[in-house]
Formats: sequence, C-alpha cells, structure tokens
Amino acid sequence: MAKERAVITVTGVDHPGIIAAITKALADQDVNIEDLSQTIVQGLFTMILIADITDHDLSKLQQTMARVGKKQGVQITVQHEDIFKYMHRV
Repeated sequence: MAKERAVITVTGVDHPGIIAAITKALADQDVNIEDLSQTIVQGLFTMILIADITDHDLSKLQQTMARVGKKQGVQITVQHEDIFKYMHRV
C-alpha cells in the first residue's frame, strides 16, 4: 500500500500553545509528523507540516483540526498531498 500524506497549514496571530495543541491532536490520533516548518513574522504565526495519514480518515482529521484551530484562534487547513500539489502546480 502506498503511503498517503496530508499537508497541514496553520496561520494566525502568534500566542503560546499553538504548536503544542496541534501536535497533541495529531499524536492523539496516531498521526506521524514527517516534516514541519514554522515561522513568526511580526506577530503572525505560520506553519506547514507534512503528516503520514496512511490508514487514517482524512475527513475525521479535518474535523479534529478545525476544532483545534477554533480553540486556538488560528486557521488550520488539512489537504491530501495530491490535492495540495495539484492546486499549487506551476
């Protein structure tokens, strides 16, 4: 079976606990983070991460991360890697 991955993007105003909340939610669902990059620019938080979602329900993950985003006051988008790549091809 081929590995399936999701691209998760997070944007919003920086505050303590954003990364902790997101990584805990992923760990609670046994989702492995394969790569992560985050930065803060003038108080604005941005993060993109790649997660292995093989044997996981993408829709359930999207719903869970939407709840986390709402609690944290940030926008979280979860897309299948193939969709993300298709949308951002040049």
